[in-house]
Amino acid sequence: MKLNLKRPIVFFDLETTGVDTSRDRIVEISMVKVMPDGTEIVKTRRLNPGMHIPREATAVHGITDEDVKNEPSFAQIAKSLEEFLEGCDFGGFNSNRFDLPVLVEEFMRAGIDVDFKQRKFVDVQNIFHKMEQRTLVAAYKFYCDKDLTNAHSAEADTMATYEVLKAQLDRYSQLDNDVDYLAEFSSRGETVDYAGRVVYDDRGNEVFAFGKYRGRKVADVFADDPSYYTWMMNGDFPLYTKKVITEIRNREKDKKGKN
Repeated sequence: MKLNLKRPIVFFDLETTGVDTSRDRIVEISMVKVMPDGTEIVKTRRLNPGMHIPREATAVHGITDEDVKNEPSFAQIAKSLEEFLEGCDFGGFNSNRFDLPVLVEEFMRAGIDVDFKQRKFVDVQNIFHKMEQRTLVAAYKFYCDKDLTNAHSAEADTMATYEVLKAQLDRYSQLDNDVDYLAEFSSRGETVDYAGRVVYDDRGNEVFAFGKYRGRKVADVFADDPSYYTWMMNGDFPLYTKKVITEIRNREKDKKGKN
């Protein structure tokens, strides 16, 4: 089934130095940009992460320090990548919880403050888990009746994810062929930051989703315990999370200043 698109959507997959969204770096990015008329633009790029690629990571994706030593850094391709992604929605497999936060962190390290708040994020894994509870390899076999022989190659995983979503739309009549709907259906709850440290409660308030203040409004915590903001800013939290809590803190200060 052809996707019903109002604007382009980019399916993407990252291979990285590890699984820490705030510390680890991208070593390969693959993207399939699907235009509303169905045209597909495929781009794959290896990157020098500027750090050692651990053996555990190489065991997964097969990429070594030697493979990327002459490749550009993310900062060197960040501007052109931002332009490629301009005005696009996003699709991926476990992308909401991993690939998207890592990508945003890389942009911020490169000095590019991307704003994806108006974009839609379709996480094909979440749709799959809600429907069948399987992995990407199994999903590809289940929906497309194909073996994913080159799993953990960014391009193979990206193309498989795109094909799986189209097959899901063919299989499940209850799924609407609409990116807004699919983004909502595949979300695991509305987060304020991409890493899920801050989420919205049922009244639209920003609340902490971790730690000793879990479930409490961020604004209230910073008012009662200002040192918690300092602790987070000095801690090992994603740059985008720090940006979000700073915006909340500054907003509350502005409110008090106007009263």
